[in-house]
Amino acid sequence: MTAAPTGTAGEQDTAATGASRDAHGAGIAEQIRRDFAEAWGEMGAAWGVPPSVARVHGYILAHARPLTEREVREALGLSHRAASLALAECEAWGLVERVPDPRRVGRRGPSAVAYAKVGDHWVWFQRIAEQRKLRETDPLLPLIANAVREADRVAAGSPPDSELAQLREWLTEFEGFVRLFDRAVALVARAETSELARGFAVLARLSDDTLDRLLGLFGSLPEEELAQTLQSISRVSPTTARRVLGAAARVARLGR
Repeated sequence: MTAAPTGTAGEQDTAATGASRDAHGAGIAEQIRRDFAEAWGEMGAAWGVPPSVARVHGYILAHARPLTEREVREALGLSHRAASLALAECEAWGLVERVPDPRRVGRRGPSAVAYAKVGDHWVWFQRIAEQRKLRETDPLLPLIANAVREADRVAAGSPPDSELAQLREWLTEFEGFVRLFDRAVALVARAETSELARGFAVLARLSDDTLDRLLGLFGSLPEEELAQTLQSISRVSPTTARRVLGAAARVARLGR
């Protein structure tokens, strides 16, 4: 016998309409997630992340729950191998984490694996910075240093040559630039996420004109004096730092 439907006809129509709206909304949400994944994949090259890896990361980012390899593969139209490789690379970059599939908890058979996004945006931002440092600047620095040493060796055993001297000067300057860049990336990678987020939040509150004036001010001060001042400020207590900030504000008002 077939069970009789429960509720009035009006209630049944309302439930059907609600289910239809939910299905429609879910379909739109899924399309937005896929579009976001495509855009994230195109942006991946700018971050040094392969587009296929960035697509998978973007799709998982846009989901509130963990996803299995099959769900990722079917949503993005990837082969099993391509999806597995992309997920493994996302793990290697520290962008996703393996977790037990919550939908298989308590069921018989081998436990299924799902992939969850790293919830804190600043964490995966730092991990990308760290991985780019390991994969790009760390291998590059020894190569540049070797080139500088080779230029020095050749110059020491040859008559003065303007072209070689110019090359040595450029290599030395370029090595310094790359080391500065490497140090900046390392700072981002090792900072506490709360400190990093707060620093960017402060920058976001400053106007472009203010930032331009700050850069101009830093550029006008002697490097050694500025470095010593910042080193001294780094050692003071938060209470003293607030007093310094208050004094700086008063000085700024007098200088207008």
